[in-house]
Amino acid sequence: MFDNLSEKLNTIFKKLKGHGHLTEEHINKALKEVKLALLEADVNYKVVKEFLNRVKEKAIGQEVMRSLTPAQQVIKIVRDELTTLMGGSGAELNLKGMPSIIMLVGLQGSGKTTTCAKLAKFLKEKGGKSSYLVPADTYRPAAIEQLQKLGQQLGIEVFPAQNSQTPMEICINALTEARRRGYDAIIIDTAGRLHIDEKMMDELKQLKERLMPQEILLVADAMTGQDAVNIAKTFNQALGITGVILTKMEGDARGGAALSIKAVTQKPIKFVGVGEKLNALEVFYPDRVASRILGMGDILSLIEKAEETMDVQKAKELERKIRKSEFTLEDFRDQLRRIRKMGSLEQILSMIPGLSQMKQFKNLQIDERELVRIEAIINSMTKEERLRPEIINGKRRKRIAYGSGTTVQEINRLLKNYNETKKMIKSFTKKGKKGKRINLIDFFH
Repeated sequence: MFDNLSEKLNTIFKKLKGHGHLTEEHINKALKEVKLALLEADVNYKVVKEFLNRVKEKAIGQEVMRSLTPAQQVIKIVRDELTTLMGGSGAELNLKGMPSIIMLVGLQGSGKTTTCAKLAKFLKEKGGKSSYLVPADTYRPAAIEQLQKLGQQLGIEVFPAQNSQTPMEICINALTEARRRGYDAIIIDTAGRLHIDEKMMDELKQLKERLMPQEILLVADAMTGQDAVNIAKTFNQALGITGVILTKMEGDARGGAALSIKAVTQKPIKFVGVGEKLNALEVFYPDRVASRILGMGDILSLIEKAEETMDVQKAKELERKIRKSEFTLEDFRDQLRRIRKMGSLEQILSMIPGLSQMKQFKNLQIDERELVRIEAIINSMTKEERLRPEIINGKRRKRIAYGSGTTVQEINRLLKNYNETKKMIKSFTKKGKKGKRINLIDFFH
């Protein structure tokens, strides 16, 4: 979502690097362009003004002006200030209660109900916490049924609420049941509206007063830009929220909400939704986001994503096969599946340092369906063909193409890419033997 801002900032800093010695005039000119870039990204005007004042104060210091690489020092200052602007460090959930009570609030259409399920899955997988989902939205048609279906998908219990009950009755009964059954957390899906109204806020205030939740998280749509910031401000003034979950961060939003919310509300962004799948919820790390905005990548998040999908034993077996030149199309398919589990290719590539600044990647259009087609082709092969692709002749290619709904040309292209990959891997293993050992497990992560 920060692509446009990232491109503009990189252009500005490239000009700055062109000056061996920086003057105050150079910095003022660069900061003026940074100001325009941030405003175009829909960052709050007051936030931009305060941000630039802090950057300028540090950038024109004698240590920066006289350093060997003044432009890089300025970039570091901008990165540090962006990190501070977004909260400094990742904010953890308060899970001290037994059960911990987490209340999700927000307007309709922000993805609140789905986020409840995503959060329950996150707590289960990352912290081993058991959650009890509570559908307390009795106003939106099928809201209760939606949460029940999501719970079934994830194997997570949902309180059997009825539309005839009041939200307060649902929450009190659910809390009693959660305590009786020993759940670690209850996650409450409260009612939303198309706009903020007094009735909505009164209901949420009453729930807060009675339940005393450890967390009140606002779910806001990042695509709405400054509207999301204003909504966060209003909810915070009325309820005293403890944090924000920004949804639809994978979209083409300009990024203003992510850069403004903490400064305006003094409440951190705790999570971001990066897709429709139920595992597409990530902890918000300001320092990593700042690095990505400045085109420095996010190697830590990339490693974490790889580790989530990694099976150590399979990785070791793959390394052994590669060293013995036994890398098959089945292995090729398994690696594609792992890459797809890590998220979208566009998101993965954005985490690799420097890649976004390379000309050949700037306007790269990635067709995710290509990975699906490749897997379909490999699945249409026999076991023997996957293990010994050299036996795939013209007749077999026609059969595979028919079975996978593709063309013979696509089969030929896949086999060619596979053979080239094998050659490349072989050259890496040879280099590893001659010099420093290359860890091919890491290579495939």
